[in-house]
Amino acid sequence: MLRIFTYKHALNFMRFKWHALIFSTILVLGSLFSLFTKGLNLGLDFTGGTVIEVQFDQQANLDKVRTALGESGFHDAQVQYFGSSQDVMIRIAPRAGVEQKVIGQQILEAVNKAAETPVTVKKVDVVGSAVGDELKEDGFLAVLAAMVGILIYVAARFEWRFSVGAVAALMHDVIITMGVFSITGKEFDLTVLAAVLALIGYSINDTIVVFDRIRETFRKVRDLTTDEAVNEAITTTLSRTTMTSFTTALTLMVLYAIGGAMINGFAFALLFGIAIGTYSSIFIASALSVILGASREDLMPTVIEKEGADTPSI
Repeated sequence: MLRIFTYKHALNFMRFKWHALIFSTILVLGSLFSLFTKGLNLGLDFTGGTVIEVQFDQQANLDKVRTALGESGFHDAQVQYFGSSQDVMIRIAPRAGVEQKVIGQQILEAVNKAAETPVTVKKVDVVGSAVGDELKEDGFLAVLAAMVGILIYVAARFEWRFSVGAVAALMHDVIITMGVFSITGKEFDLTVLAAVLALIGYSINDTIVVFDRIRETFRKVRDLTTDEAVNEAITTTLSRTTMTSFTTALTLMVLYAIGGAMINGFAFALLFGIAIGTYSSIFIASALSVILGASREDLMPTVIEKEGADTPSI
């Protein structure tokens, strides 16, 4: 009676499955269009360049540092605190025909103009373009390997239709998140790539919870259709999904607000990714599995009757 009562009060998510798929298709196509036409604003981790860490005797004025660098021709320099208000990190993209050592010296001269006393150079790193290309390739392979591994895992644990639905939802989350970075022009660096990989793990966890509840519902309530079972499963896990996403989002909002520029992109990517991942876990993964023809038989264990089991003994 408890299950019947719960089902009667289940929200009809599958009623909007086609609406959600059309909406998501528009978002994915828009993201792909931006990625192919505008591309990503890749950070120095991928493009190469010069990274200089300097220390001031007192709190550094980043606006003065940026102005001094702009007057010296480094309008694209990225200036941010690193560790404390006295430590500053400056990143500049490579310049054609100019050696990186020369660029480093010019940057130091410009920074000293903005400081009351000469700054102390803590570290100068030069990232070559070959290293950046290797990082891009490794990052793409990492995302691809995660997708393939999840595809195999879900197919083994559930059924291929659910596996396709789960991976499609993950690709949906990754593409749209990267599309937002392309549209807004926010820098895409290694920390953002780490956030994308973390998003894949977070999103698949929500999806697996829903799939487990679908299987449990099929086993306990045998007179439900596939749509009804999915609605029941999503409704009973909705409070868990929303509370988990909400508490995680609170932490990320704090990191985004006061965490500093070093993790700004990471926090933004995860914050947006959790929102789109929660949506896809509810509307995309299960809906696509249902559209592909998932049914009770795909999740119920196969029972093999022994020969002669029903034959009465003499």
